Amino acid sequence: MRRTLKKSLIAAVSALAAVGAAGGAAAFCGFYVAKADTKLFNKASKVAIVRDGERTVITMANDYQGELEEFALIIPSPVVLERQQIHVADNAILDHLDAYTAPRLVEYFDEDPCRRYEYDMLAASPAAETRAGPRRRADALGVTVEAEYTVGEYDIQILSAKESDGLAAWLTENGYRLPPGAEPVLESYIRQGMKFFVAKVNLEEQAATGLKYLRPLQIAYEDPRFMLPIRLGTANADGKQELFVFTLTRKGRVETTNYRTVKLPSNVDVPIFVKEEFGDFYKAMFETSVEKENERAVFLEYAWDMNWCDPCAADPLSDAELRELGVYWIGSGVEGRLAPGPARDVFVTRLHVIYDAAHFPEDLMFKETGDRSNFQGRYVLRHPYKGEARCEAAKEYRASLPDRFEKEAQTLANLTGWDIDEIRGKMKDADQPFEPAPKQPWWKRLWGNDSRDG
Repeated sequence: MRRTLKKSLIAAVSALAAVGAAGGAAAFCGFYVAKADTKLFNKASKVAIVRDGERTVITMANDYQGELEEFALIIPSPVVLERQQIHVADNAILDHLDAYTAPRLVEYFDEDPCRRYEYDMLAASPAAETRAGPRRRADALGVTVEAEYTVGEYDIQILSAKESDGLAAWLTENGYRLPPGAEPVLESYIRQGMKFFVAKVNLEEQAATGLKYLRPLQIAYEDPRFMLPIRLGTANADGKQELFVFTLTRKGRVETTNYRTVKLPSNVDVPIFVKEEFGDFYKAMFETSVEKENERAVFLEYAWDMNWCDPCAADPLSDAELRELGVYWIGSGVEGRLAPGPARDVFVTRLHVIYDAAHFPEDLMFKETGDRSNFQGRYVLRHPYKGEARCEAAKEYRASLPDRFEKEAQTLANLTGWDIDEIRGKMKDADQPFEPAPKQPWWKRLWGNDSRDG
């Protein structure tokens, strides 16, 4: 008697489902002190997409938590993938890409105002064996098992189907548990001629790796559509889904075409105490930004030439890491190109979205633009000058600080929705007072420290 496998289909990105002029930016200077990477967000899925023409390589990080024998993944795919089009990658590469593109916190220390120092408020200018049922039953349901492979710790099947009810029946009979609402989504992909990439863990192969986690899966294919299916994920989801998409292209920044792509608030001064609460600040700011866009926007967090960064939350990826992600055009002897030195024609875009079926009823559709202007989520701490300063400029500087601190408090409240009075209290505790320093008597300012009169 066949044992029924209780596998839930983890589908469409978290459940990851996929089809799947650099105008002279001035240096930011300052000191990089913290970053807001994906670890701040629970159950956040990461997908890296390399796109060049119609060539696409997708790397999908699984955030699955549970018994490995319960894991299953279904990914709509435009083609029947051959064994050589499927690969297992290293988590460290996606972690590095995440760190390199993460929004960052930097800090400055005010110079002595008597040195005639002027602040330059810089901004970014315009980163096999299978347990499947018999083939005759599959045929009766209109399902064709196009191919079967074992790749690393995954057993993989490529399916095609004529009708969604037949595909749903086949999956159910083979031990997979479909989420409610999945069948109409499957039907829409079938009408588009999509195939279905189904992966589950091969427990023996997983044990042989010695790893306690699942490594990212990669697929490579050609298709005119530059897209990422997310609708199966909304059917499978318990609440909203958190998704980070990293794209690597030749020409420039990537944006969504069927949803608004919005730049996250950036290059703003925030109070000094935020240094100890940067994770809480960033999550609150992102949630507030999502609400302001009525939960229907995709947010740009980073866009940069992969050759450099300023300030750097992590070093740019190496050529070896980029090639592992699918950037086939770098290095020598590839497609007739020779790319010596640091210039690699790789532009990275980081997009961040919280989505559900109500606000994101369509798959994400992308386009590569020719815009190579740099952008990063960047937040600035400015420490006031604490030393001795007796010039007239120092008096003006100190008199301006309460207004500056109040502006920082108002900015933080607007970005996060935090209570303004609590913000002011924390700022005072961090030695950012709002009351002007007491003025000296006018006659002390008249002659200063000159005591020669007597």
